[in-house]
Amino acid sequence: MHDPVNWDESLLARYSADMRQFVGARDITLNGMRALHLYNAAGLELLVLPDRGFDIWDARFKGLPLTWLAPGSPFPPDWGADWLRQFNGGLLTTCGLTHVGPPEIDDLTGEKSGIHGNYTRLRAGNYAVDPAWEFSQPEDEVNYYELRYSATIRDTSLFGPQLTLKRTYYLSLQNADIGIRDYITNVGDSPAPLMLLYHFNLGFPLVREGVKLHSSGNVYPRDAAARAGLDVSEEYSAPTANYREQVFYHHLRVENSEAKHAHILIGDDSLALHLMWDTDTLPYFTQWKNTRQRQYVNGIEPGNCIPEGRNSARKSGRLKMLEPGESVGTYLCLTVLDTAEQIAVCRDRIESLTADGQPIPACKLDDFAPYKE
Repeated sequence: MHDPVNWDESLLARYSADMRQFVGARDITLNGMRALHLYNAAGLELLVLPDRGFDIWDARFKGLPLTWLAPGSPFPPDWGADWLRQFNGGLLTTCGLTHVGPPEIDDLTGEKSGIHGNYTRLRAGNYAVDPAWEFSQPEDEVNYYELRYSATIRDTSLFGPQLTLKRTYYLSLQNADIGIRDYITNVGDSPAPLMLLYHFNLGFPLVREGVKLHSSGNVYPRDAAARAGLDVSEEYSAPTANYREQVFYHHLRVENSEAKHAHILIGDDSLALHLMWDTDTLPYFTQWKNTRQRQYVNGIEPGNCIPEGRNSARKSGRLKMLEPGESVGTYLCLTVLDTAEQIAVCRDRIESLTADGQPIPACKLDDFAPYKE
């Protein structure tokens, strides 16, 4: 009875008339901002920040922190501060929607973009919550409870790109996972660049000395600095003073042309995080290693781009454009695993993809191949 995986509607209805006892979302205020405390009976707790792009800040599993938190965060959006001073850490910082990478001036339009775009300072609106009992499959006799919480974020400017993003979080009663579905629409009358990267930030104890990243396919260092660490790119070291960040791009493999979900696993045999996403719209995966002392935060970053900036993406053919009225949907799911059996099954699946999977066709990283020599 203590395992929520076995709980169903008929059982819980005999004990309580209020599902908030087991799973829910609470509105709170944090550092003067709106926040949502999401929780479930499987031990997952998340703090979502509607005033910072509806992203996820604090994240815990059975009391254990999953992410690194910047001192003094979460910070209210401040358009006068640069991105690094506004960086909350936290489980998810979305980058985009029209620029991901270092600050630059667009070669074609003259538009100035700060690091990783405007998204993280945008405020969400149009909240909707939809809790309901569902069946996994129509023939199932066991049902599950799922909380769906959605909001809309607008990244627009007068005479510039007009993009909206509708995000929905899916949190079940029974499982230690969170689903994220975004729909991005160009509501303007001109084509707009779309650069979107999901910056998941992981910290101690999930990532620490001896932990490994398990992925499938080829790994490309971003530059000469990363090339020095290529042979141990999957291994994480102890905190090091003045560590210089290393960035790697992964050309992942999927099962076949029909099954297009990518999988990565990070952790050890006692605690790990599995990230799965749809590669139809997110063909790229960036690994950010930052094992610096007291700033020990490491990124796993699916995206429709790599963090190279709009100019470089245009020249390399990686820049995606969204036509007027066009929409693009993305889906990702994070699952916390805390048994050796669960972790071994996931690790074996990724190893099989490495051996027998097909490289994601839309992932183009040939220009980084010289750094592998």
